[in-house]
Amino acid sequence: MTRREWLCGAAASRVGERRPNVVLVVADDLGSADLSLYGCGDIRTPRIDSIGASGVRFTHFYANAPECSPTRTALLTGRYQQRVGGLECAIGVGDVGRYDDAEWLQKRGELGLPATEATLPQTLKRAGYATGCFGKWHLGYPEKFWPVRHGFDESFGILGGNADYFTHREEDGRPVLYHNTKMVERKGYITDLIGQAAVEWLKRQQGQPFLMYVAFTAPHTPIQDPDGLEPAKGTAPWRQGDRKVYAKMVERMDARVGDILGQLGRMGAAENTIVIFISDNGADPNGSNGRLRGRKGSLWEGGIRIPCLMRWPGALPGGKDVEQVGITMDLMPTLLAAAGARAPRKLDGVNLLPVLRGQRQPFARTLFWRFKRAERVRKAVREGDLKLVIDQGQEELHDLGADEFEVRDLPRAPDRARLKALLAAWEKDVMAPRLRPFRSTPG
Repeated sequence: MTRREWLCGAAASRVGERRPNVVLVVADDLGSADLSLYGCGDIRTPRIDSIGASGVRFTHFYANAPECSPTRTALLTGRYQQRVGGLECAIGVGDVGRYDDAEWLQKRGELGLPATEATLPQTLKRAGYATGCFGKWHLGYPEKFWPVRHGFDESFGILGGNADYFTHREEDGRPVLYHNTKMVERKGYITDLIGQAAVEWLKRQQGQPFLMYVAFTAPHTPIQDPDGLEPAKGTAPWRQGDRKVYAKMVERMDARVGDILGQLGRMGAAENTIVIFISDNGADPNGSNGRLRGRKGSLWEGGIRIPCLMRWPGALPGGKDVEQVGITMDLMPTLLAAAGARAPRKLDGVNLLPVLRGQRQPFARTLFWRFKRAERVRKAVREGDLKLVIDQGQEELHDLGADEFEVRDLPRAPDRARLKALLAAWEKDVMAPRLRPFRSTPG
């Protein structure tokens, strides 16, 4: 973060003479075309839409990865997840490493986000913020990786990537619902429980600015009807591919977001709270990425382009579309600038507030992705409108300005060579120190 960006953020934070609260809401596997505000016709999301209608809607926002754990790592650290090591794909059910680096770390009890990493909640907590985490964690099963080790005062939710919405157990039957460091049992649909815990925590906040991270498991699989509980079984059937049930899951999440927004209003905090809503990656086959190519797990636009809505009354314009290219790791420096808090280290993300407030014109970005799972390695780089994708050794080059849906592969050898060189240099730069005993070269 530059001094100019920090000063802009500090000035912004004086709106209302108080540091802003932050509510950061993350959906799980929600597609870029699964919200009404992004053109969805069969799912009603008026509460989520209201965030963008009264704030800004990004039209070119990216996830740091096409899966859960890596994107969440970048979100909380403000840096490329590759710098941490072992978190380039989702951690498997029951603490399973799904590619070589992750397997090596898991065998040593090190698969997760180390508490030594400087995170958004740690940084804001040191700046005087109360911090709460509600919902999906997915950044490590061992206790040393849990939310309370990363600066959260309170946490409630599941440890892993998903769980049955009614039993709160993973596919192998393991219970994974925790309050702080204790396993708990609760009755109810997990989307409702997450929303209720968040609202109850908000009710206890008085005077002190707060950061609340709400990570819903919806609409990640299993696809289960919120109203489909079968009492004799204690759960609801799994409905993979059932779009109507998927829609009900998204709408139930929308209702809980409405509860959170309503509580902010009742406690007089709405005007001084930054509310952000994003997804962690593109949709799986249950959701919709519209006409974008690809889906979750791929580095085509459908795998990494996500919805992003942000409101901050009085500090950001209302009802504005933002064409600035953004990415998950930008949220940490943006929020630190808004809070007038100094970044704990050099971040890869950038502060977007000057663009959002009209103090700076949108600018070109050079962004990188690398995704690993088993033997698969997928890489991509976007420089301005040019995007090179290397998928299992197969290369395609696209001009997103003229070909947003990645249909035409450009035969421009000089551009390919330059982008491949940029990608190689980036891989060398982000190589994780903790992987050096295992991996001597980047990539």
